[in-house]
Amino acid sequence: MRFGESTEGATPEAIEELYRSRFRKFLKVAAGVAGERHAADAVHNGFLRALRHRRSFRAGASLEAWVWRTVINAAHDMRRDDRDELLLDACGETFEPSVNGRPPDGDPLVRAVILNLPPQQRLSVFLRYYADLDYQAIAKVLDVSPGTVAATLHKAHATIRRQLEEDARCMI
Repeated sequence: MRFGESTEGATPEAIEELYRSRFRKFLKVAAGVAGERHAADAVHNGFLRALRHRRSFRAGASLEAWVWRTVINAAHDMRRDDRDELLLDACGETFEPSVNGRPPDGDPLVRAVILNLPPQQRLSVFLRYYADLDYQAIAKVLDVSPGTVAATLHKAHATIRRQLEEDARCMI
């Protein structure tokens, strides 16, 4: 049995430790899924769900992957509740204002291109580059094979590259 696991599911202490140690990673991915304005609520709701349903966690599984799924599902729920949050077009973007008054991390054009990816590609990119998960961990979170993760990221990279090249031509 691994740390934080019991015969009755995950321990509240293990979930709290994961929250404290990886909060910023969860927040970045939630922002990518639900938008900046809802990111903190999505993380909070996801961890709250994890705590409420901790007894359903299967011993031997990855606690982090299980919690990632709850946070991502909470972020998807928030995005469904506020579909007008992200409005993007080919050569420009509109982002919701940041809660803390700072602009979103990174190049706005790259962020816009990533946000326009198909959902599975977008989520894979966020889990890989914002949450810093490896292919195996992403596969567990998304309940797919590592090969599917590799193929999805390959498609996402190609789409991002192609879109950035098109946008560069659009700005000339």
